[in-house]
Formats: sequence, C-alpha cells, structure tokens
Amino acid sequence: MKYAQAHYIGDSETARTKKTKATARTTKRLRPVDAKTQRRRRGSERQAQVSACGDGSNGFLKSLFLPKLHSSKTVQACQETEKMQKDFYTSLCILAEHYGIVPMPSRDFEYPYNMALALWDLDEKLKQKVLNCPELRVVQDCKRTYLVSEEKYSTGTTLYYIPIEPLYRMTHDRRRRKNAQLLISVFSYLYHIADIPYYRQEGSYLYWLYEMHREWTEQDEDREENERYVREFDKAELIGDILEQKIFNRMSLQRFEKRLNSFKSRDAFDVACAEVAGKAFELYRQYPSESIFRNAPTHSGEEEDTETESIGMEKYISFISDTKGWLYESIEESINNEFNEYAQMDEPTILKCFDGTDTADNSLDFESRLFALLDDLCELLYNYTQHENE
Repeated sequence: MKYAQAHYIGDSETARTKKTKATARTTKRLRPVDAKTQRRRRGSERQAQVSACGDGSNGFLKSLFLPKLHSSKTVQACQETEKMQKDFYTSLCILAEHYGIVPMPSRDFEYPYNMALALWDLDEKLKQKVLNCPELRVVQDCKRTYLVSEEKYSTGTTLYYIPIEPLYRMTHDRRRRKNAQLLISVFSYLYHIADIPYYRQEGSYLYWLYEMHREWTEQDEDREENERYVREFDKAELIGDILEQKIFNRMSLQRFEKRLNSFKSRDAFDVACAEVAGKAFELYRQYPSESIFRNAPTHSGEEEDTETESIGMEKYISFISDTKGWLYESIEESINNEFNEYAQMDEPTILKCFDGTDTADNSLDFESRLFALLDDLCELLYNYTQHENE
C-alpha cells in the first residue's frame, strides 16, 4: 500500500521562486511634470452631521412595542394561575382549621414562592402539633386545586408477634393464675375485636410458615435431630390449639372488667400486668369494634405486580407460639429473607382531602395506642419467662 508523502509546513525551507524570462523594455519612460500638482480647494459647504441619539446600545430598551394580537394563551394562563392560587389558599384555610394551626401570611409573595412558603410553614407547624405528622401534597385536577394530607403510623421494622406459650405456662403457675385469667381477657380482646391473626388459623401467614418448615424438617435425613425438631412442632400446635379455645370463648371478654377490678397487685409484675390490662380495657371501651387493619393501605392489582410491592400488615402482626428457641429462629430467618425482597412495609394510613367537602375526623389514635399495647404486652410476657427461668 502506498502512503502519501507527508509535508510539514513548519519545517520546510522557503521555496525559491522560478526566474521568469526577460521582457522587452518599454520604448518610453515617464517624464517629470514641470509644474507642481495643484490641490482642489475645499468648498464652504459641509456634509450634514448625522449622529446616534444618545447611547446606541440602549436604544432598543427605550423603544415601545405593541403587544401581539394573538395573546389569548398568556391571558388564559394568568387566569388559571390566579384560580389555582385562590383554590390553594381556600384549601389551606380548611386544613389549618382542621388541625388547629395558624398559617403564616404568604399571599403577598410572588407565585410560586408564596405556595412553597405556605407548604413549608404548614409542615413545620404540623410536626409540632400532630403526633403522626402528615405528609402534604398539592393535587390539581381538571376543576380545582386542593391539599391532601397523608397521616401514617410508623411501625419501623418491628415484628409484632405475641407469644402464647408464656401465657400457657402462666395458667399452670399457682402464683400467677389470677394474672393468667386477666391476660386471657386481654388476649380475647386482641383475638376477637382487634382482629390479630392467630398462627393456628389456616390462611394466616404464620400458619403457612409453620407448615412449610415442618415439611422441611420431616424430609431431613438426620433422623435423630429430626425427631427432636418435630416434637417442637407438635408442642407448638398442641399449646396453640388449647389456648385458642380459652381466648375464643367470649366469656373471657365479657368478664374483662370484673377481672380487672378484682385484681390485686402484690409485686412489680402484678402492677405491670394490671397496667397492660387497663390499657387494653380502655381501648376496648373507647373502640368496641375497631380492627387493627381498619386503616391498612389497599393496593390495586397492577401495583401488586410491580417491584415496589410492600409487606402486608398481616405478615408482621400475629400471635405466635413462642419467640425463642430453635423453631422461632428458623422461622425468623425465613421471614427476614422474604422481607428483604420487599421495598417497603404497609402501615396504617389516613388520607384527608381538603377540597371543600366534609373531612372525616379520623385519626391514628387507636393504632398508636394499640401498637404501644402490643409492645408492653410482649415485654410483660418476656419478663415472666425470664423470671420463670431464674
């Protein structure tokens, strides 16, 4: 292959010019002029002076242009913006009255800074006023603009699993039989009214997990260990069925108040037991038919197929056989592995639209108190187990 020869302009020497052939001289040469060349005199008239008026670069700014004929879109946009702001502040007044706060004056600021400032002020004041601080959104449909608040109770990453084996052992403890009767009434309230799933109920999340782990254990080749683990499943099923019969009986719920009033505290454990039962009975009295799932989020079929599928509340709230030992550790490992595949957890949520219609006076007071009750109840049962093992 042939390459063209490179020529470097910077390094090349100055090329010599070729010599031309000699030309014949002209026959005549220019002769000098005798007289000096006389210049033309200037006339008295001068050219008309023309100059820019003022600074030429600013002339455009001093000009006045008539508006274009087709400006209806701009006028319409301004009218829509004014209506949007009017609707926004109308909704803001309704929201402020609902939550009992006084918003700062922001109407005099330019759009859209006035609305952004109003939302920031509302968010700061709601954090101080409302326990479960709502998240605010501005919604705009084809007719109006209004505010929507989303109140949510944060459960974190807690598994609200209530063990029943400590209560079963308490029923056979002579010193704690009164405690057991009182707590059976608490369990009956959680079972019938609060609607907390029971792990021995078919269709519950934990029932499926227990059945799956039992099959895995029975198929294990290690026969000696297999028999011991299978006995743990038998024990969990037996105790679960016996205690379910006790809390299923509504007589325990009907005798709740009588048992609470007649209960006498003799030590610190009795005091804690009476406090937990008192909180449960107060919830039962104020919310006689409310379920823990009353404000659970609802998902459409399309959302369930997406990658952002969340953990349902029925999966992390339930009665369970026990929260210690090999069986629980095995189930807990499966739960953690499954939950790690989800993006978020369902939590009690209330949506309120401040669009001029009647806003329901709903709150998360019931959920806040019920989850706190579950925490205290689980701690009480844990302390009994620890004291029992001493």
